[in-house]
Amino acid sequence: MTTATPAICIAAPASGTGKTTIATGLIAAIARRTTVAPFKVGPDYIDPGYHTLAAKRPGRNLDSVMCGRQLIGPLYAHGSRGANIAVIEGVMGLFDGRITQDTDPTCAPGSTAEIAEILQVPVVLVVDVRGMSQSAGALVRGFATSNTNVRVAGVILNKVGTERHAAVARAAVEAVGVPVLGAVPRMTGVEVPSRHLGLVTAAEHGSEAINAVETMADLVEEHIDVDAIMQLASCGYQGPAWDPATALGEYAAEQCCPIGAGTTSSAMENPQAHRPRIALAGGPAFTFAYTEHEELLAAAGAHVVRFDPLLDALPPCDGLIIPGGFPEEHVEALAARTDLSEQIRALVAAGAPVHGECAGLLWLTATLDAHPMLGVIDTHAAMGRRLTLGYREAVALSDSVLYSAGQRVTGHEFHHTALTCQQAPGFSAAWGWRAWDNSPAAEGFVSPTVHASYLHVHPASTPQAVGRFVAAAREFATTHTTVAQH
Repeated sequence: MTTATPAICIAAPASGTGKTTIATGLIAAIARRTTVAPFKVGPDYIDPGYHTLAAKRPGRNLDSVMCGRQLIGPLYAHGSRGANIAVIEGVMGLFDGRITQDTDPTCAPGSTAEIAEILQVPVVLVVDVRGMSQSAGALVRGFATSNTNVRVAGVILNKVGTERHAAVARAAVEAVGVPVLGAVPRMTGVEVPSRHLGLVTAAEHGSEAINAVETMADLVEEHIDVDAIMQLASCGYQGPAWDPATALGEYAAEQCCPIGAGTTSSAMENPQAHRPRIALAGGPAFTFAYTEHEELLAAAGAHVVRFDPLLDALPPCDGLIIPGGFPEEHVEALAARTDLSEQIRALVAAGAPVHGECAGLLWLTATLDAHPMLGVIDTHAAMGRRLTLGYREAVALSDSVLYSAGQRVTGHEFHHTALTCQQAPGFSAAWGWRAWDNSPAAEGFVSPTVHASYLHVHPASTPQAVGRFVAAAREFATTHTTVAQH
């Protein structure tokens, strides 16, 4: 059992209120005072990158759809260990979440309200008051009374026009019994730039992102009572913290070993005898990786080596993981890395396990927007107008270096690209699920050593997949000299 770190949840009535700017600035402002643990509700990868810069410790996600309600408390306790306070940034509007037939409109699955209810943390509502004054009080009253298990403990008025505007809106909100903790004026040049899938990642901004975070912190310090917000923080969770080694230990060794990889091999009998090296792509093009993934890889016995495909050679490795990101924004630079492409194709040909997730899938294809990619999977990808977005209840259609056929997961799709063909020589489909019209859909590519798919899966929800991948890399290391690229 752990003592819960007190937390505050920054939520809003809707998207586009400036919630991310306020939350990121608040995290950075608190970090000037004490150690703060940052979290983001839902599957978002971009906001946690800015949270990481603000807090100077990893930003993490709390997703009750992908991970299940039962893991939210343990993941929170794990991610907030060593911090004196946590800040949880919500997603969309406070009550917005996954839409199902029996959805509770005041506590939808995956909503900010659900996370606040599970952890019993107070909510501070960021209200965009452009176009309203006295009506702000009625809006806040509605949010504060819709779910008695979710406590709206304060309000931040955002994008106020004048001092009089702020005073009228403040009086209206406080008249319904909710304190106003700050009033932030309308400003330009503070928000983080956006693109087709949301904000531009922190890794792509570099030093500019650090400066932007500091500007957000200064804005919060000037217009918000940071100390008052910190005093409101609390958390009612009482229970164990998630532990990657324990999560992996829940599965028998043979479940972590891929079919045909030799479940009685010396590698499985003595896992530490062969510590495989796993190359993990990163840098500006591949930023979408959950912190727990690397922790699970290490707990499973892997030595994780990060590299930037825009700059680096492939490090000596026994397996390769390519996470999500924005390869379409760096397609020319990736296409120019013919040396790296040759190294990765040699790794695949040697039989090392490879996992490509969303952006990783795109890089593994023959072309992206007509630019040559790795050419491992003979299909093509291109940017499209249609956004594919949503949770998926998926079943593995084939045995792979990650999953056994028939294994079920809840994942998330989020991309603007599309493939010209869902089939490729030497590959079978990775996933099957039901589309919105209940028609069957198949997606992704699986070979004996490669798993590539648009589907994002939170590794904490499927630790056995991480163990299985490391076992495949370990088996490769015992039968091959680690593929060293020079």
